[in-house]
Amino acid sequence: MGSEKENIVSQVKAMRMARGMSQKELAERVGVGRQAIYDMESGRYVPNTMVALRLAKVLACAVEDLFRMLGEEPHAQPVILADRDIAPGTRLSVAKVNDELVAYPQDGRWLLSEGFHAADGLLEPSGQRIRLLHDDQRLHQRILLLGCDPSFSILNAHISRYGKGAELLCRFASSRRALEGVRKGHAHLAATHLHNSGPEEANVIMSKDLLGQSGALVVGFSLFEEGLMVALGNPYRIATVVDLTKEGVRFVNRDQGAAIRVLLDDQLARLRVPPERIDGYDRAATSHIHAAQMVAFGLADAALGLRAVAATYHLDFVPMQFVRCDLVIPQHFCSLPAVQILMDILQSKALRADIASLPGYETSMTGSVIDVFSGSECRGLQKDAS
Repeated sequence: MGSEKENIVSQVKAMRMARGMSQKELAERVGVGRQAIYDMESGRYVPNTMVALRLAKVLACAVEDLFRMLGEEPHAQPVILADRDIAPGTRLSVAKVNDELVAYPQDGRWLLSEGFHAADGLLEPSGQRIRLLHDDQRLHQRILLLGCDPSFSILNAHISRYGKGAELLCRFASSRRALEGVRKGHAHLAATHLHNSGPEEANVIMSKDLLGQSGALVVGFSLFEEGLMVALGNPYRIATVVDLTKEGVRFVNRDQGAAIRVLLDDQLARLRVPPERIDGYDRAATSHIHAAQMVAFGLADAALGLRAVAATYHLDFVPMQFVRCDLVIPQHFCSLPAVQILMDILQSKALRADIASLPGYETSMTGSVIDVFSGSECRGLQKDAS
């Protein structure tokens, strides 16, 4: 193999960086010197079979993903892009939904947490194919969840600890956008946390509205407290949404379709407060984290968000309502091994204790079946009603 090294192109550095590893860390885990990793990445050294297999195991990929013959095209596959505006070379997260690859860009519009995340692949120049950075076999145990509850990262960690190979990939979306994503075949699960304005379950109503053709299982995940995040000490003495109209108060709203914005609009209508009286009503933050940062950095005086997020940024909080976040799983995905592992994790005491430790969170409904509906009972619904 060494005599042909001038014909070998190394992908080791790209794989290592996609996993967020340093050369030293990779060398220690493979059992070679750091200089050997450097030489492999620069193409000076092609390892023997045993070292190549250990390298592939540590980087969770196939050996052929690490080294290819000169002139040989990297492994590329067709992909469905969940976002229209994705440029070639963009770092992507990928899941296999209905036997098709679906990719999301790793940018602030879709990420639930800050920082860099390991990419699954890069978008090819054609804009229609993806070059994966690992063996696509691992995607068979991955399920993709669209939603905006910040505690999904905790759920992801508990699934990983379970040790059976399942993986939960979470991407940010408002309640309606999450359900629409599942309807389009862009995700396995959606999370919705609409507030109930009457005796009927708002989460179930919208789920039937958008997924009625396929039917779905609606499972409780969390109860969390929504409200107004305000500067420490609450200098404007904000007590209700009416106080957002006070002179000098700079407000930041949430984007159209966000459940918490609907809650605000309902309260303003009930109290007969015109939205135009609020300075900043038309200015929107893209997430709970973004909204909290605007208040923490002095760019706003009040913003919609969660008590737990306010506490994280050392802000004061004015409560509005407790809301239940449900997971909506189309019936044809319920038999997936990773979904069954997810259901087991929802019943675990460890997950419930972890989530309940967050300020303003409660787990009495975690894992409870809220509703099961089939397509036959939803045929009369208007699919695009708001």
